[in-house]
Amino acid sequence: MSKSTYPLKLPTSIKKAAAELAASDGVSLNQFIAAAVAEKVGSLRTARVFLHERAASSKPRDMVRYLRHAPKVPPSADDTR
Repeated sequence: MSKSTYPLKLPTSIKKAAAELAASDGVSLNQFIAAAVAEKVGSLRTARVFLHERAASSKPRDMVRYLRHAPKVPPSADDTR
């Protein structure tokens, strides 16, 4: 496995929390961060593939069926920003 370096700047509070979690897992901070990045990359790629496959088989008329069943209510205050 090839490796490369990347200078990473973290807020002090995040670095401290990550270091504490790494220590409790018995791994180095570097290993902990590498695993966290790998997990995020994997989940984003999986989501992208899943959504792409689902979108490939969808048709606009499919969405209309769901929209017809949506409640007819005004948007909440949070949705109007």
